Amino acid sequence: MELLNGQQQEGVFKAIFERRDIRQFNSKPIPKEKLKKILLAGHHAPSVGFMQPWDFIIVESHQIKEKLSEICKKEVEALAIHYEDERKAKFLSLKVEGIKEAPITICVTCDPTRGGGHVLGRNSIPETDILSVACCIQNMWLAAYAEGIAMGWVSFYKKHDVRQILNIPPHVDPVALLSLGFTDNYPDAPILEKVNWEKRLHLSNLIHLDKWDNMSNSL
Repeated sequence: MELLNGQQQEGVFKAIFERRDIRQFNSKPIPKEKLKKILLAGHHAPSVGFMQPWDFIIVESHQIKEKLSEICKKEVEALAIHYEDERKAKFLSLKVEGIKEAPITICVTCDPTRGGGHVLGRNSIPETDILSVACCIQNMWLAAYAEGIAMGWVSFYKKHDVRQILNIPPHVDPVALLSLGFTDNYPDAPILEKVNWEKRLHLSNLIHLDKWDNMSNSL
């Protein structure tokens, strides 16, 4: 294993700490070579049993993006009933998706049948296919940051709606809608942290030693 030099190490951690979930995009198109590098990074993510369960549906059609945006809006309105008063107002004021603004939206899917019925590792823990796709998405996020491209992970929709709009087979899981583009408003902290939706937990309160009931303060 070849060790990274100091500048390379700083670059890795810079991408990890400064990656943001973006909702505002301008109309500048994404160069094809940059998009390909982001997809290639996703495709080189680790996957349990080397199953590589992901596919990428690249959405550029304004008509399709409009339909996706509508089902997200519908879901946000439905979720608002879980909040009251100030919390509800704050939730509804959040811009939760930029599908119509972003030049490209990518639906990343998970095919649980890929590799057949006996995939190393998935036999024991079935959810490893979804976990592998999550690694793929994180790779894409970090690669997008490295290429100067903003990315937003849209998480408000019903999966059957996305399947219908994008003609996805019933057994394939539409794990994520990712909006990609350039932005004029890149925040210095996560959006939900900036609006005080939640506060970041202290790492020291999340570390256990050997057993759950033995909290560690050695780090």
